[in-house]
Parts: sequence; C-alpha cells; structure tokens
Amino acid sequence: MSGNLAVGRARWSLMALFALFGIVGTSWMTRLPSIRDALGVSSAQLGLILIVGAVGALFAVVSTGAIVSRFGSRSTLVAATALNLVALLLVAWGTAAGSVGIFAAGAFLNGVSGALMNVPINLNGALVEQQVGRAILPHFHAAFSIGAGAGALVGAAFSAAHIHISVQLVIVTVAVAVARALTIGPATVFAPERRAGATTTPGVSPADLEHDLAESPAGSATEQAVSGAVVDAADGSAGAEASRAATEAASAGATGGSDGGSTARGARDTAQKLPRRGAGMRSALSAWREPRTILIGLVLLASSLSEGSAGNWLSIAMVDGFEVREAVGAMAYGTFVGAMTVFRFAGTGLIDRFGRVTVLRASSVSALVGLLLFGLAPQIWLAWCGIVLWGCGAALANPIAIAAASDDPLRSPARVSVVTSFSSFAQLTAPPVLGLLADEIGGRYALLTICAAMVLSLALAGQVKPLPREARTLAPERA
Repeated sequence: MSGNLAVGRARWSLMALFALFGIVGTSWMTRLPSIRDALGVSSAQLGLILIVGAVGALFAVVSTGAIVSRFGSRSTLVAATALNLVALLLVAWGTAAGSVGIFAAGAFLNGVSGALMNVPINLNGALVEQQVGRAILPHFHAAFSIGAGAGALVGAAFSAAHIHISVQLVIVTVAVAVARALTIGPATVFAPERRAGATTTPGVSPADLEHDLAESPAGSATEQAVSGAVVDAADGSAGAEASRAATEAASAGATGGSDGGSTARGARDTAQKLPRRGAGMRSALSAWREPRTILIGLVLLASSLSEGSAGNWLSIAMVDGFEVREAVGAMAYGTFVGAMTVFRFAGTGLIDRFGRVTVLRASSVSALVGLLLFGLAPQIWLAWCGIVLWGCGAALANPIAIAAASDDPLRSPARVSVVTSFSSFAQLTAPPVLGLLADEIGGRYALLTICAAMVLSLALAGQVKPLPREARTLAPERA
C-alpha cells in the first residue's frame, strides 16, 4: 500500500473511531429521563450513580499509559471495544430490570473502557498528524462532536418511537462495536508497535527498539512532545506545536553524531535538558507548585463544568423545566453539540487570528450569556437561543487550556496531567451537586450555578497567553 493511501485510510478510520466514540456515549446520555424513571430514582440519586462512571474513568486513566506501552495501542483498542460492549449491555440489563446495582456496574466498566479508548486513539491521531505534516487533530475532535450530535439524534429518534432505553442500548452498542472492529486495523497502521514490528531485525523485539529510541536525546524529546500532545480526547490544538518541537529535536539528535561540531554540542545541550531516569515523578510533582499551571487547571475545571453539565443535565432540565417530551430534550442537547462542532472546526483560525486570551474571554462571555438565557428565559425558543450561545462558548475553552499547558514540549506531560486532573474533579463533583440542586430548585436553575465557573474562566483568561520561547525548557532554534 502506498504511503499516501495508508495515511488517508488511517486518517478517515480515526475520524470514524472518534465519531463512534461520540455516538455511543451521547445516544444513551440524552435519555437520562427514561433511565431515571426505569431505575425509580430521583435526580439527586441519579447524579450519585453517575459518579460511578467517572470513578471508573479516573481509575483507568492512571494505568492506561502503561497498558498501551505494554500491549500496544491496537490491542488496547480491541480490549476497550470488547469491554465497552459488555459495559453497555450491563447498563441495558440494569435499566430493563430496574436494578441500580447492575446499572452502576455497567457505568463503572463504561468509564474504564472510555479511558482505555481515549489515549490510543489520540496517540494514533498525533502520529497521523505527523505523517500529514500539518495540524489535523482538531478535526478528529470535531468528528467526536459530530458523533455526539448524531448520538443525540439517535436518542431522540428512539424516544420519539417510544422504544425502551434498554432496547436502544443493545442495538446501538452492538452496531458501534462492529463498526469499531472494522476500523481499528487501518486506524492503527502507524502505531509504534506495528511499525517497530515491521522493521525489527531477528532477536530484537519492538520493545527493545522503543527502549533504544527513548534512551536517545531525539527519541526522548519526541516521546515527551507526543505525550503532551495526546493527553486529552477532546482537545487537539497542542498537537502541531508539540509535533514541530519533536521533529526539530529529533533532527538535532540525528545530525549530532555525524557533524561533530556545533550541531553535536547542540544535541548535548538538548540532552542535558531532557529528564533523566527516575525524574518523571519529580517532574510531575513539581508541576503542582507552578502557579500558572494551577490557574490553567482552574480554566479547564470551568470548561469541564460547562460542557459536562450540559451532557448530564441539559435534556432533563428541558423536560422538567418546559414540560416537553424527552425527544425534545435530546434535540436540545443535539443543538448544544452542533454549536460546539461548528466552533471546533473554526477554532484553529479564530485562535490564530485573535489569540488564545481574546478567544477564551469571548468564549466565557458567550457561555455565560447562554446559560443565563437558558436558565431564566420565559419561553422555550429564547432558551434554545441560550443553548446555542452556551455551546459556542463551550467549544474552545478546553483545547485552549490544553494548548497553554503544552507550551513547553518537555514539561507538557506533567503540566497537562495536572490541569486534566481538574477536569476529573469536575466530573466527580458536578453530577451529585447539580442533582441535589435539580431536586430542590429545578434543573434550569441548578445549571445557573455554572455561571460562576464562567466568571472564573473570564477572570483567568490571561493565564493562557503563550509562554515566551526563553521560558521554555526546549526552544529549538531554526537555522
């Protein structure tokens, strides 16, 4: 197969995997009112149950990197697909039987499978981006948003047809599992373990090759840069910068051995800046002492509260607040996702033209106004306008925060790890708090509390300003 054909197949296969990721998650989340009724629980109790999925994801995130390194991204994706199938069939069983315990077990495994899927598809997305030679990671995440919108439409269609949520889960889950099985192979053609396996010599394992690469200055720089670029599934705007830095570092390492002059000295200088063995934990802990990193984490916290609360509670707030059918609530969330998708496609150009800080401030204002309209509007059409503004405002804050944490390629893994932990905290705390408030004051008014997070994001927008080159650990000089 020619190189261009392989790249094209890998790119579109990954687009499909991202879209399927969005479909399978959103299609059943938009039917939370039906799940609440099927389980016989209140909104507050449902919020507590949903925490189980976030705990599963947090549990898996800690070990996913080691799993991918040990077994490879293709095997990890196959395992994640199988686990997701089992998880959502348990969720279907739980809703059909009205069993909170079975539902919670499925939700936990669904969180685990999501984390196992997240890292390898982003890793392979970064590798394909390097093959293409320009930034395309945002397109993968836009595909996720398109899939989420399609999932909302799927949920609305099943709801309008009065098909039980358990039946929907079985149909959608099996269909997605089959589609994933067909696309994993071409999507992972550039995976490190497959490329190493294709070029290895007798007696040398792919793991040995990867170890040798990691031991070299160029390999370590590349690994660090790619790691910083692929931490978050929904945000890819840091990929191009990290890839460029990795390429330049690799070039310096490759030419240093043959030149023997200034290039070799530059390679040695680069090697001195690279983390030594055993320094990973110290680097990760030191990032927690960096004020800028913590403040960027608060920006990501606000962004995660905005996007995540819509995914969990927007459909319920519409159903309870305006006394509409569940299908209308699903369409409302589909509108939110559609607005996000449009701005994720346009986001790269907006950020390049106006800068991170300006775009983040505009995003915060848009989300704030949208939330106020949705929560306070006396008529549904005005609330719908608020949903559009809210979705537009939620689209770019997350990738901007990740990009800001990734300014320094060598420090980005530790910093991105810190800021994304704020996102995990939001996923753990928001469902029960909003559920309790929804029971007391209603879903629309409960969502108004997210306005405080938007004010925080607006106040901290200046922290995402790009680091000057002299402040970065590795600032490769162009000839």
